[in-house]
Amino acid sequence: MTNYWLIKSEPYEFSWQQLKTDKKTDWTGVRNYAARNNLRAMQKGDLAFFYHSNEGQEIVGIAKVVREHFQDPTSDNPAWLAVGFAPFKQMLTPVALKTIKQDPFFVQMDLVRLGRLSVGKVSDSEFARICEMGGVSL
Repeated sequence: MTNYWLIKSEPYEFSWQQLKTDKKTDWTGVRNYAARNNLRAMQKGDLAFFYHSNEGQEIVGIAKVVREHFQDPTSDNPAWLAVGFAPFKQMLTPVALKTIKQDPFFVQMDLVRLGRLSVGKVSDSEFARICEMGGVSL
């Protein structure tokens, strides 16, 4: 069973385009326990919306988990984890946070409820609806 997630990155730090160019990345630097727990729960093959935070504030693509959690190489603290991602699909139409927040369907979505959380859960129905809004079919 595929689980769905959302990962945030500031485009000037690491953009969707950079992930496409690099073909894979280790998602490092997460220093929030709730976000870390979400990284720990990810399984190979899970899908995650790639969200540009600050600039754009929109979902621009879908990444796939290609490596399950491991010790974050940017920290000596074993509490912090990283996950490997590869690009999966680009949104044909980016889905803006403003659009998501205006739709009552998404009122319980982590992105709306926990706006500062950098790695969040996405329900099956939220994932399907956002894919539809972004013109993406799986």
